[in-house]
Amino acid sequence: MRKLMRMLTVFLAVVLLAACKSTRVAIAPIAPKAPTCLYSKLQLTVPYKGDKIGMGGYLKMKSGERIQLSIQLPIIRTEVVRLDITPEEVLLIDRMNKQFVRASKSELTALFPKGVDYAKLEKLLFDASLPGGKSVLTGKELGLSSLSDARLQLYDFSTAEIELVPSEVSAKYTQVELNDLIKMLLNL
Repeated sequence: MRKLMRMLTVFLAVVLLAACKSTRVAIAPIAPKAPTCLYSKLQLTVPYKGDKIGMGGYLKMKSGERIQLSIQLPIIRTEVVRLDITPEEVLLIDRMNKQFVRASKSELTALFPKGVDYAKLEKLLFDASLPGGKSVLTGKELGLSSLSDARLQLYDFSTAEIELVPSEVSAKYTQVELNDLIKMLLNL
């Protein structure tokens, strides 16, 4: 009988202790979801015949898919250059001269310093959008040593979902070689 009373006492003690426990469950704070899209206005300053010229435009980006830059003439706001960058290729459309360059990742690897790639560019742009992020990038920071005086300022960021349509080239445009484009840029 004593044994039964002792077991009953232990059982009741366990039940009472279990009843005293909190019903609250500790939950780790939910980390904010990293943005997958980015939109920004931009101001591009490039050297031109010994002077500097500034042009506006916008940047659209969808993580892991595509980065589009549209550069527009001041005042009349007409697009002069469209740059469409994917992890596998770059398409540059020159609207003024009705020409374009399509370069693959392997062609571009030889032009840029080691370590410059799509993922690094994407991270640089997302970091620029963060509070206190570096929103003014130089040509050198973007891997364009020949345009080290060029400056890209990003502002008015949004990470809202966007639809990003690949750029298409009209039949009116002439394809030029990547080397011809490089020569043109070096002569600015």
